Amino acid sequence: MSLLRERWRREHYLPSLLGLIVNPFYFARRGLRDELGRHFPALTGEVLDVGCGCKPYRALVPATRYVGLDVDNPFTRKVAAADVFYDGGGFPLPDESFDAVLCSQVLEHVFMPDKFLGEIHRVLRPGGRLLLAVPFMWDEHEQPHDFGRYSSFGLRALLERDGFEVIEQRKSMADFGALTQLASAWLFKVVQTRSKRVNLTTQLLLIAPINVLGALLRLVLPRSEDFFLDNVVLARKRTQP
Repeated sequence: MSLLRERWRREHYLPSLLGLIVNPFYFARRGLRDELGRHFPALTGEVLDVGCGCKPYRALVPATRYVGLDVDNPFTRKVAAADVFYDGGGFPLPDESFDAVLCSQVLEHVFMPDKFLGEIHRVLRPGGRLLLAVPFMWDEHEQPHDFGRYSSFGLRALLERDGFEVIEQRKSMADFGALTQLASAWLFKVVQTRSKRVNLTTQLLLIAPINVLGALLRLVLPRSEDFFLDNVVLARKRTQP
């Protein structure tokens, strides 16, 4: 049973083709895995995972030391695999103490992004790298702590304003996968119940066929760089104005 739970958990964050059947957020998670995965080799040395949750990408990052940081509340205390908790303000970490920072799907929950990015800048060593993922199209979630969506231009401007140089910026699921994911996420949200059995039935009978059809159509339909799920950016700490 533990092996089954572990496989289920893996399909949630790092989906294989099986995720088309069992994961209502297959396209979002697959897009993040693929785009973040391009840059994981750059996250070497001492790495800080900001908003780490259950550290789903830990095994993919070649860090010599990997530290998870998450906000301190009753929910994260139960589910997060954080090594350090903080109050949502300053990070309780020394200046220039990390070679790289990973921050995935967190910035949209930050009401003061300049202060937040300033803290990341502070704990990075000179030339340190930031791998950042943030939604462009997604539903309101983790309400009421959902504060922003970022276009590619807005995110670049924000990073450059707060002391970072953008090395590479990519868009996940800039194709029919984005539409498919929005449809699956909408259906998941409106039909889910407290019954795991009912939710699984809904997943298999309603959402899985949509996912499979979307996976086929995205192979033949054109991309659109203006219509995508997530921004994924690799940036470098700029030490000079």
